[in-house]
Amino acid sequence: MSKKILITGISGFVGSHLAELLLSKNFAQIYGTYLSDSGFTNLEGFKEKVELIHVDLSDEEKVDALIKDIKPDIIYHLAAAASVAQSFSSPAKPVLNNISSQINILEALKKYELFDTKILVVSSAEVYGDVSSEFLPIDESTPFKPTNPYAVSKLTQDFLGLQYFLSYGIKAVRVRPFNHIGPRQSPNFVVAAFAKKIVEIEKGKRENILTVGNLDAKRDFTDVRDMVKAYALAMEKGKDGDVYNLGSGVSYKIKDVLDKMLSLSSVDIKVETDRSLLRPIDNPDLVCNPNKFKKLTGWKTEISLEKTVKDTLDYWREII
Repeated sequence: MSKKILITGISGFVGSHLAELLLSKNFAQIYGTYLSDSGFTNLEGFKEKVELIHVDLSDEEKVDALIKDIKPDIIYHLAAAASVAQSFSSPAKPVLNNISSQINILEALKKYELFDTKILVVSSAEVYGDVSSEFLPIDESTPFKPTNPYAVSKLTQDFLGLQYFLSYGIKAVRVRPFNHIGPRQSPNFVVAAFAKKIVEIEKGKRENILTVGNLDAKRDFTDVRDMVKAYALAMEKGKDGDVYNLGSGVSYKIKDVLDKMLSLSSVDIKVETDRSLLRPIDNPDLVCNPNKFKKLTGWKTEISLEKTVKDTLDYWREII
């Protein structure tokens, strides 16, 4: 009998790639929640192979009914308000949305005694925040120092997963992914924003000036297609209640990533700093120590940064 898998936020950037991966394994019945029809373009080619459910996960009664009806064997809880930049201007949104959505799912699992159901709780490397050089690369014991409301929401999600495991035996596996990028990502995120603007310039829809924020921050970038493989392995081999950092182990300056993207464009583009794009505080370096997860699963990143940025540019070239 095939397993029933629920992916919250299936039409999003990560959710759509995860659904594709799991469908390729051809062993499960996949359900997915979505909030807006706008994400359906991410599901082109396999939309008919999954059961889509429109639900606001912050609605306790609807989440209760969802879990009661499906009784999933595995839950990948990906749905979240995920923009760091937007969390500064609207701090209540990520905190209230992300926390309430996860509580509603965990409470439903407890209520219906689904103690064999395994849930992936997706935290974030942002919980580590402003990390001093002595703690780099960042492992799971690095002190938390969140610097934005989104990070606070993710730290709460993280610890809710742990608390429900300790209190009720809910099989929660927690992951703290570092930055992941690739095709289908929203232009609310830096690499996708660069790609969209570069392609608009290439097609004459924007003047040849690329506005940027802080280019000196360093981030550990992983291709989303590698990241979803890690998520699947976390559900297969991760220990209940435990937590794993997920990343490549290498960080790049945002400027270096932008330079790679500009080198793949055929037009001359001038780069200018836009102070409105600067954050009140920006973590200087987030680089992952993924050894704990690698030792457990054998996972490692396989797609190069060069391929990722090329594929991201090509994705925007196809849709603009």
